[in-house]
Amino acid sequence: MEIWIATGNTGKVKEYELLLKSIPELKIHTQNEISGFSTRPEDGKTFVDNARIKAKTLRSVKNNVWVFGEDSGLEVDGMAGLPGIHSARYAGPKASDSENVAKLLKMMQIRNINPRTAQFRCALVVYTPTGEEWVFEETLKGEITTKPQGLHGFGYDPVFKPEGQQQTLAELGAGFKNLHSHRSKCVKAFLEKLKP
Repeated sequence: MEIWIATGNTGKVKEYELLLKSIPELKIHTQNEISGFSTRPEDGKTFVDNARIKAKTLRSVKNNVWVFGEDSGLEVDGMAGLPGIHSARYAGPKASDSENVAKLLKMMQIRNINPRTAQFRCALVVYTPTGEEWVFEETLKGEITTKPQGLHGFGYDPVFKPEGQQQTLAELGAGFKNLHSHRSKCVKAFLEKLKP
């Protein structure tokens, strides 16, 4: 089975490799392997919109295979869902993870956000080899800590503490994420739909 993932994010690719390892003889490819490939602007209004843009763009050069387009991000309740679809570029178009985290913590402090509840949201748009579209959307609820903690993961993981946990995702590590994350829930739903 061949799956092409519309992302250049190495952290996401590693997660997908772990989450999809149950599929025998799976080969995962990314858009980075296509010479001259360029993505369309993610100008959708929702995570699903942006995931669809990614998937459709990749499918225009890779059809008759499985194509994954995913968009995910962090929604802080007390900030009307921000950073939301702008999560990856919250501190600017080429912002690093640490810059995005620093801006989030600063904005929450300035606005005195309390409670600090939030959720990660993932939208996964899959095109089957025959062109059928499957859409999955899942969340992971939690809260934002006052400072980064932990060394694992990427993005906002160091400041996101899942509901019922005493540590951030960056402290809990890949094992926890592979079982409980918004992304893992989408992949589980995909695998369930894949069953005959």
